[in-house]
Amino acid sequence: MRCGGSAPIWEPADPFGGQSAAAGFVPDGPEQTRKDTDMDAKTYPVTRTDAEWRAMLSPEQYQVMRGHGTERPGSCALLHEKRPGTFTCAGCGQPLFIAGQKFESGTGWPSFDTPVEGAVETTEDRSHGMVRTECHCSQCGSHLGHVFPDGPPPTGLRYCINGVAMDFEPDDA
Repeated sequence: MRCGGSAPIWEPADPFGGQSAAAGFVPDGPEQTRKDTDMDAKTYPVTRTDAEWRAMLSPEQYQVMRGHGTERPGSCALLHEKRPGTFTCAGCGQPLFIAGQKFESGTGWPSFDTPVEGAVETTEDRSHGMVRTECHCSQCGSHLGHVFPDGPPPTGLRYCINGVAMDFEPDDA
């Protein structure tokens, strides 16, 4: 299962000069997306040109995964996925999260307490006047979402992930 419909991209603040997410504004330019120089400078095992990324991803996926955007809360069917299986990176297919680690956070984004070991890396994100921890795929560097220290035991972490950045592979497939 894949998300990637036509829902506008949502941003947590209004850093775009009064054009709000409520108006359906979709960030669409280098001046409107965050670039993490440390992450962008790293070489990943899976690499593609910008043209290849644009060809394989939907516009929404590209904006989130390569432009560090955020999908609208509640806009992806993966939020409600309950079957046993694995959530994989939509950019490279790497397993990211096991369904048993998913929990209902009430935020509108799929949330997990633990990633597959070695699958998710983090960097500091100082965009939009906030300090957060961004998480991205360790194989292709695609932006997945953010991790917060308000999750359930035993980890206390909440990996808040954009559904468009993932595919779901059910165990019974």
